[in-house]
Amino acid sequence: MVLYLIRGFVNGNIYVSFKPLRKAESMLVVGEKVAYVGEKGVVEAVVSRLGGELVDLGGRTVLPGFIDAHVHPDELGLYLSTLDLRGTRSIKELKERLRKYAEAARTTWVLGHGWDQELFEEGRWPTRYDLDEVVAEKPVLLSRICLHAGVLNTKAVELAGLFNLKLPGVLRDELGVPTGVVKEEAFDLVRQKVEETLTIEDYAEFIERALHYAASMGITTVGFVSCGLKQLKAVFKLWSEKRLPVRVRVYLSYRDELVEAVKQLGIRRGFGDGYLKILGFKILADGSLGARTAWLSEPYSDDPSTSGYPLLSEEELKRAVRKVDEAGLQLAIHGIGDKAIDMVLHAYMELNKTREKRHRLEHASVLRDDQVELMAELGVVAVVQPHFVISDWWVKNRLGEKRVHWVYRFKTLAEKGVELAFSTDSPVEPLNPWETVYAAVTRGKYENVPYYEDTREECLSTLDSLHYYTWGSAYALFEEDALGSLEEGKYADFVVVDRDPLVVSEEELKSIRVLETYVGGKKAWSL
Repeated sequence: MVLYLIRGFVNGNIYVSFKPLRKAESMLVVGEKVAYVGEKGVVEAVVSRLGGELVDLGGRTVLPGFIDAHVHPDELGLYLSTLDLRGTRSIKELKERLRKYAEAARTTWVLGHGWDQELFEEGRWPTRYDLDEVVAEKPVLLSRICLHAGVLNTKAVELAGLFNLKLPGVLRDELGVPTGVVKEEAFDLVRQKVEETLTIEDYAEFIERALHYAASMGITTVGFVSCGLKQLKAVFKLWSEKRLPVRVRVYLSYRDELVEAVKQLGIRRGFGDGYLKILGFKILADGSLGARTAWLSEPYSDDPSTSGYPLLSEEELKRAVRKVDEAGLQLAIHGIGDKAIDMVLHAYMELNKTREKRHRLEHASVLRDDQVELMAELGVVAVVQPHFVISDWWVKNRLGEKRVHWVYRFKTLAEKGVELAFSTDSPVEPLNPWETVYAAVTRGKYENVPYYEDTREECLSTLDSLHYYTWGSAYALFEEDALGSLEEGKYADFVVVDRDPLVVSEEELKSIRVLETYVGGKKAWSL
């Protein structure tokens, strides 16, 4: 005989779904799923008769759990354990933070993340010489906020063999000597060097820490993108030991041999259980706007010498796309610049039934009108990161007057019928969903973001934003029948918050606090 945990939640302000907007005062959870939402008397009677537990919400607001469709839990967990450089205002401050951190660091590499040269009062990128003044004997890697570039000290440049390696992405001075700044391919090479020093147990610790942090933010499901083999083994370890506090949906880093191995094993999209599933593969088509490596159809306005560049040729991308699609797996392709997005959409056009397969475009940062129309026609899902709007405050200078109107077109995408999913790309952006919702609603209005007036028509309502962060992200993961709302029969994944987001002012949105997080009806976190 199977015995299910029965819990009734009463006297609440429960948002069952956002589109359509449906509310209830009480909810009955049986086992992991919602059995009933509606009247308090019904819930109390069932709980009393079956000997369950009754929870009085005391009028507090309950929402479906947030689903972050694009996260890097391995990187996030690592950076929760290393030097946080977000918000650093100068190279001088960066060096001081590095000095204090390095004094206590016991790791082989000294690692940090989050700096943005656009904020530096010196008006330049940091170099290895800056870092050498602070740490000379240990290798140092400090990644830029976008995770598409970083800066190394001389010891790290030596260990990575970059002095003699002719690799794109190694920035050099006028004499051809590496400056310590690495982008894209070179940055990935250095990260691989760091990964080689980390064990499966290390990654299990990092990922578990990140997922507990996600639960504290009210996130009940994450899309784990760019998952490598070592990281996958770490996730399997956590899953087998029942140590996953939230649900994980995996997109593996693309490699030909890995796609073939997954295909030969008979693994298809959705392989797994309620807590862990493998969905597909992540492919990078270009870089980032911050590093000027996103591939544009015209040169950058603030550096006409470059238009960025693709990370693989169009034929290589088409071959990879066909390979993943034929294996019955979902594609999640990173495309930021409009030229890169052309290449991605051309590859998707050669497939059949793209709408049913819900292949994804990650970021979709710079979009022309014709591309929005084509995405809607193909049924491509746009997985976007609204907080980029505030973090990329400099983007008008980068792209110019015409193209700034193509940036982060959330409302246009939705109005044209493109399915939207919200995410953070954390640790690139803060994992806190309320900062994301705030950014989607205000678009930097209160931060004096220079292009707010140019793109204010792309502001979303709070209701729409919450829908895309729940049902929208569930759709991107093929989970809208099980996740994304608190309708009967779905998983009881929900959060209790201190304020009603549909009542507070837009300025208050980012201050909302999560009080409790439930996954499958069980408390995963509480304040």
